[in-house]
Amino acid sequence: MARSPVLQVMVQAVMKAGRALRRDFGEVEQLQVSTKGPGDFVSVADRRAEEALRAELSRARPGYGFVMEEGGVIEGTDPDHRWIIDPLDGTTNFLHGIPVFAISVALERAGVLVAAVIFNPATDELYTAERGGGAYMNDRRLRVAARRDFADAVIATGVPHLGKPNHDRFREELARVQIKVSGIRRFGSAALDLAWVASGRVDGFWERHLKSWDMAAGVLLVREAGGFVTDAQGGDAMLTNGSIVAGNEAMHGELLKLVKA
Repeated sequence: MARSPVLQVMVQAVMKAGRALRRDFGEVEQLQVSTKGPGDFVSVADRRAEEALRAELSRARPGYGFVMEEGGVIEGTDPDHRWIIDPLDGTTNFLHGIPVFAISVALERAGVLVAAVIFNPATDELYTAERGGGAYMNDRRLRVAARRDFADAVIATGVPHLGKPNHDRFREELARVQIKVSGIRRFGSAALDLAWVASGRVDGFWERHLKSWDMAAGVLLVREAGGFVTDAQGGDAMLTNGSIVAGNEAMHGELLKLVKA
């Protein structure tokens, strides 16, 4: 696939940060057996990856702003462009030596998502998308799954845990969905959940209480793979209200109906 200059900049930045995370992931697996534990080490790895991303992207596009998990909002001199970055989505997986985590970078232009990269350094799977240009995994064109029957679907979700609100509402939503589908999965990385919807590995995904950096790149990937993405009310405010429902047209419609019930 041909990449635009800006997407190439994003890929180079993500691959550089990914090499460091892959090295750190090997170390954190060894730290599992230590008394101290790997928590401090992982937080350092997270910040180091974010700093590498910011440095590379700033060097290539010095006026663009940032929205980052660790560093917060940094205004740029260019008011129309900003990067939305999660340097380590799936921190708990990383912490436990589970190879399901990703770097997620999206570019927003005048409020519209125009480019996206999601990279899992543990598996070398690189997902990319540009507005109007399709979605790809390691240069292979992606399409959402073609299933139409909800009874055949495998749906991904995020389970609220310690420190997260609305456990009761999640259990109600889960009860409505689980009797309608063939499987429900919780992988622990919203960015990869959305990438896997785009690639057809799972048929749909829903979650609440996410942040913009968890979703931004994945939203564009799913849409460029022919899928549908809304918030849990069927609107387009995912990045601000933190809820998301994704899938092909049929799966999205059925899942949205169950989540809204």
